[in-house]
Amino acid sequence: MSRVALEGQVAVVTGAARGVGEMLARKLSARGARVALVGLEPDALKDVAARLHTDADYWHADVTDEAAMARVAREVKERFGKVDIVVANAGVASGGPFAESDPAAWRRVIEVNLIGSAVTCRAFLPVLLESRGYFLQIASLAAITPAPMMTAYCASKAGVEAFAHSLRGEVGYRGVGIGVAYLSWTDTDMVRGTDQEEVMRELRQRLPWPSNRTYPLGPAVDRLVAGIERRSAHVYGQWWLRGMQSVRGHLPGLVAVAGQRDMKRFAPRLAGVGKGLVGAGGAADEQERTQRD
Repeated sequence: MSRVALEGQVAVVTGAARGVGEMLARKLSARGARVALVGLEPDALKDVAARLHTDADYWHADVTDEAAMARVAREVKERFGKVDIVVANAGVASGGPFAESDPAAWRRVIEVNLIGSAVTCRAFLPVLLESRGYFLQIASLAAITPAPMMTAYCASKAGVEAFAHSLRGEVGYRGVGIGVAYLSWTDTDMVRGTDQEEVMRELRQRLPWPSNRTYPLGPAVDRLVAGIERRSAHVYGQWWLRGMQSVRGHLPGLVAVAGQRDMKRFAPRLAGVGKGLVGAGGAADEQERTQRD
């Protein structure tokens, strides 16, 4: 598939203060794209924007706030004149037994990951229709396979995958490309935050290879950039994820058997596991909501 040169293109990246979003902004900029950064940490976003190679700016906004994201879309269009690429990357995670989970944290994962992606797309779709641009939805291995102790995250990522595939059928004939990106465990604050829970870390280590590894961020983001250049419908941050698509129908049954075995084994140690959002991004989200309330 031919690649589209990113020189002079305008890319919007949500969740751009750290992790996948930050590195993606850097790599898009290195290829000549002008970048609009969106997130909850204005100081971090300002620092990221200042270190990019091309013209860049940042917007402090909660992706679940429809009015705020509509404003951001207007201002980005005014600032750069157009929008060619939008990456819905903003996300949070929580882990632990569903029965003991914090209802507010569980709901927030759905709100940010699923509703926030839809709000982002709704805000920017008019300008993407103008440019016949490309929308990339960041999903996860969690969209392909269920996982015990990750009910909210799996539900949210399965949701955004279905959202993006459905949207492709609606707008593809109008020239807008829609892609879904899949990442396994990648070295980010979110994954490191999950690993701070001993039980979560041990459960992940018991997963079959190659899903029990943590993968470096740089090569995964390089694959995302290549997918953006090709306007790919499917982008895989790790090589083996493509093969998971062919067996995904068998995974719920296999996970049910293995998950029950592991849950029985770890049951005495589950008290208190996973009571809130994980990682620095989760902390930033909780701080934002506290200040707003």
